[in-house]
Amino acid sequence: MKERKFFGTDGIRGKVGEGKLTPELALKLGWAAGRVLSRIGTKKVLIGKDTRISGYMFESALEAGLCAAGLDVMLMGPMPTPAVAYLTRTFRAEAGIVISASHNPYYDNGIKFFSANGTKLDDQLELDIEAELERPIDCVESKLLGKVSRITDAAGRYIEYCKGHFPSSHSLEGLKMVIDCAHGATYHIAPSVFRELGAEVIVIGAEPNGTNINDQVGATSMGAICKAVVDNQADLGIALDGDGDRIMMVTKDGQVVDGDQILYILASDAYHRGMLSGGVVGTQMSNLGLELALKELNIPFARAKVGDRYVMELLAEKGWRIGGENSGHIVNLDHCTTGDGIVAGIQVLAAMQRRQVTLEQLIEPITLLPQVLINVRFNGDKNPLQQDAVKQSVAAVEEQLGDSGRVLLRKSGTEPLLRVMVEGEDKGKVQQFAEQICDVVKL
Repeated sequence: MKERKFFGTDGIRGKVGEGKLTPELALKLGWAAGRVLSRIGTKKVLIGKDTRISGYMFESALEAGLCAAGLDVMLMGPMPTPAVAYLTRTFRAEAGIVISASHNPYYDNGIKFFSANGTKLDDQLELDIEAELERPIDCVESKLLGKVSRITDAAGRYIEYCKGHFPSSHSLEGLKMVIDCAHGATYHIAPSVFRELGAEVIVIGAEPNGTNINDQVGATSMGAICKAVVDNQADLGIALDGDGDRIMMVTKDGQVVDGDQILYILASDAYHRGMLSGGVVGTQMSNLGLELALKELNIPFARAKVGDRYVMELLAEKGWRIGGENSGHIVNLDHCTTGDGIVAGIQVLAAMQRRQVTLEQLIEPITLLPQVLINVRFNGDKNPLQQDAVKQSVAAVEEQLGDSGRVLLRKSGTEPLLRVMVEGEDKGKVQQFAEQICDVVKL
């Protein structure tokens, strides 16, 4: 497969106005995508975005490029990434485009595509689009130009879709919860979903101004929601990220429930209902505690490389349905084609209702082991993963950890950094072992 020049593992992402991510690139990208998609018969593309101020600029540029190539455009405004995937399917569009940098700060943004099936765009189509980007932009004749319309009921459609994943025989009446929307794309969606299912909802992080997305709120900054849950004596909290594809949760006493624990809840619930197909896919960063807890239920577990694209690839390879990352990106292919924070939260609440237990009780069987991650710089002229001294240091630590821990070394793809992760039962020893390996890497 030819190496991509523009597309990464999750579309095109970067700091606004720098490198690849410029208004000029967005215009050309819209045109290039339009030319490629028009060859397979489409005349319609959906565009959604999160709440970043730069979204207006990129939306207009993409719109112009697509229309110049002769494609019609349907705008949704601020909508969660999984909503774009869903609505692309229901509107029978050939593609959906999301303008978002997910959990990144407001000054970053990104552009990614969904196929007609609501999945990531095929690799070959991405390469075809990149090939068109090398050509000078032109324009179809005036009578063939694309038209633009707006989907005025997009939010309502997606709200009903989300609610449809909660059992109609149950209700959230009597449940008090805090929802943190990260000042992002779910601000006008998530509160309505859970209120309409019967819960009493306290909302934070739902006042986007273009520059406050993910700023001290949301799934990547849990302090605000932990405090809000305790202060309001709520039963639990749900924190989403800027584009709504990640979820973290909070117990009534303010303890964070991460993606590994949520994966365990969903897998064990499906297992107990006889609905689990195969096993669970995690990543290299998934806590060993998840693997051990699943083993107690005889549920197979496999690790993919870090990144939702790799989780999806391994799920497809094994024919399994549930996978995700400890960061809260959860995929359940029985419900969605991509990670969906709101739907994952609904599935957890459904498990609570079916079993008449609390969130704390659902996570009791899984004990997360202490995990230490240290980034250490190395001499750029040498690969630490191939150094005998590093290999020996890792082997010594692994021998002391035995079956109750593990070591993972990962090189950064952009700078001379080695990510050293050590996991085990004793937090003090885990810290000591991680520093021990780092000291050898620095030599």
